[in-house]
Amino acid sequence: MSERVNAVQVGAPDPEKRNSLVVEDSDYDYDVRGQEVPDTALCLFNDVEFVEKSYVCSGDQLLRCEGGVWVRIGSCDPVNP
Repeated sequence: MSERVNAVQVGAPDPEKRNSLVVEDSDYDYDVRGQEVPDTALCLFNDVEFVEKSYVCSGDQLLRCEGGVWVRIGSCDPVNP
């Protein structure tokens, strides 16, 4: 996936900073969890804003911004994608 190459490494979420909710791609209640956040196309990670469909790596987890929520979609580890 080419997005993995361009994903910014953001490190671990800092609990003292603003971060959008992170959900599993396979969460059956993703739609319900998505209602807990403001209706926005921006995601926050450690007070930094990312636009809809942005990809970031948090440790070895690949996250995609979808409707103000980070969705875990895979691994950033090139050896174990």
